[in-house]
Order: sequence, then structure tokens, then C-alpha cells
Amino acid sequence: MMNRLNYWHSMILSIAAFGAGGTSYLADAHGAEVATAKKKIVLIPGRQSHGWTGHAYTADCKLLASILNQNVPTVEAVVLEGGWPARASDYSPLHGAAAIVIACDGNSLLGPVANWKMLDEMAKKGVGIAFLHYALDPGKEFGQYLLGGIGGYYEQFWSVNPSWLAEFKTLPSHPITRGVKPFQVSDEWYYHMRFVDNMTGVTPILSAVPPDRTRQGKDGPHSGNPEVRARRGLAEHVAWAYERPNGGRGFGCTGGHTHWVYAQNDFRKLILNALCWIAGVEVPPDGVATPTPTAEQMETNLQGERPREWTTERIRQTIEQLNRR
Repeated sequence: MMNRLNYWHSMILSIAAFGAGGTSYLADAHGAEVATAKKKIVLIPGRQSHGWTGHAYTADCKLLASILNQNVPTVEAVVLEGGWPARASDYSPLHGAAAIVIACDGNSLLGPVANWKMLDEMAKKGVGIAFLHYALDPGKEFGQYLLGGIGGYYEQFWSVNPSWLAEFKTLPSHPITRGVKPFQVSDEWYYHMRFVDNMTGVTPILSAVPPDRTRQGKDGPHSGNPEVRARRGLAEHVAWAYERPNGGRGFGCTGGHTHWVYAQNDFRKLILNALCWIAGVEVPPDGVATPTPTAEQMETNLQGERPREWTTERIRQTIEQLNRR
């Protein structure tokens, strides 16, 4: 009788911890693992818009999801093609999500304020939120939701979006940087982002000093402004982690214009680590395992007409160059 009482007592404690996010499994009477609950990460890509290799959000998200599903047993990564659900009856893929990842052009994915309010409510309940590249520029009307969810966003006439070789010479100590070595990669790195006041809760993850030429644009929504020009020689934050005051985590990364940057081993590992971190998944000491993708893996899911010059051999050479030290 006592053994049966002890059994049910242990099961109740396990279920309570599971509901509170304290453990990811239930144990039987002998302490053996009998069920594992996976953290659901939903990646929502927008339409590919810049030729065969640029703003390839579906290919980016499918690559990341595939790696997570193959190498992180505690994660279930789902790519929701077709954009943000249009009707309440289509919201089922978002149910139970531990994290939502948005990758799109501007506000092309969420659209009306009702969807932003829904995402905001999910963030307030602790769901992790990540915005990648151009999704960080939804317009000032919706920027407030990014401030609340991930701690920062691209504000037109304040931020800029030049292409440049970013050299990340040092990295902070953070779960997102586990196993990531200093690296450099050319991409369209937006910078001078609008962050929450005093950057409270924000941890810069990737920071680099942009070339002076990137600060010389005339005043405009994307080209430049006096504040940017006054910061010559100073480092700018292009990826960051955010811990919300009421709980929950966010992540923003301004890079990702070209699909090929995801073939750079350290950048890719950092993004994978970040997605696990915002979902509340423990990042391994050496980061998420992520072997260098093959040319065939990188070209899979790219959309539109393939230019003749982008042969599989050229892709292979591009991957090698990105990872050359």
C-alpha cells in the first residue's frame, strides 16, 4: 500500500513540475523516463522576394527546423508555410508553441493590428519570440510590439540597412554563444536599432564596428541620419537577447539577407542556440550540433528561377569560403 502511495505521490509531483515547466519528462515508480514533452518552435516564413538567394525565408526556416529536429531531442520545430494564419480556425499550429520565429519582409506576415495583439498576448504568457532580418522593420506603428516582445526593432529614419563585412571579434558569455567562435561574414547587417529604454533586459550578442562608408548616407528612412553619422568608430549591436520584465525571452538578429549566411557554421549555430534559448530549452555546453550543410542542402527549398551561374559547385565553393579562417 505504501509503495502505491509513494508511486502516485511521485507522479503528482512530476505532473505538477511538468505543468510549471520544471521538467520535460514523467517518471515511473522506478524513476525510469516514460514520456518526453518536446518544446514546440514554430517558424513562420514570409514570401521569398529577392531573387533566388535573397530573403529566402522558407529555405532559411526549413534548414533551421531540420537541424533542430535532427539534433535537439527536446525540440519539435514546425515550419508554418503560407504566412500568419488568416482565420481563428487556422491557429491550431500555434497552440502549445514555446517559441515563435518570424522571418519576412517588413510587416508582410502579420498584417493588421489584431495579429500583433495576438502575438503580444502570447509573449505576455511567456512564449519566446524571435524576429529575423527585415521582419525587424514592421513600421513604427507596430514597433512597440517588438519592443515589448524582443526588446528592440528597426526604426526608420533612425536605423540603417547597409551591406558590410561584420567582424565579430569577441562574444559575450551567454547560452546563445555556447560553442560559437568569433567569426566574420558579409551580409546586409542593419544597425543603430531602437532598443528599450536603457537597454534594460537586453544583452548584446553580436556587435561590430561598421565601416565609416556605411554611415555616410543622406538622411532617409534607411540611408542615414545625424545620430548614425555621429557614431563613427563605435560598435553597433546587430543581434541581441531579451529577458522580459514579466518573464519570457526574445531574440533579434538583423542579418540573414542572403540564404548563404546560414552556411556559415558559427552564425548558424548562434541562431539555433538562440531559438532553443527563447523556447526555454537548455542549450548544450558546445551549442546545438550542426554539421556544415552540403551544397544540396543549401539549395533545397530555394524558390524562383535559378541563375545559370549558381551551379552546385559554386555553392560548394561559397560554403567553403564562408567557413575559411
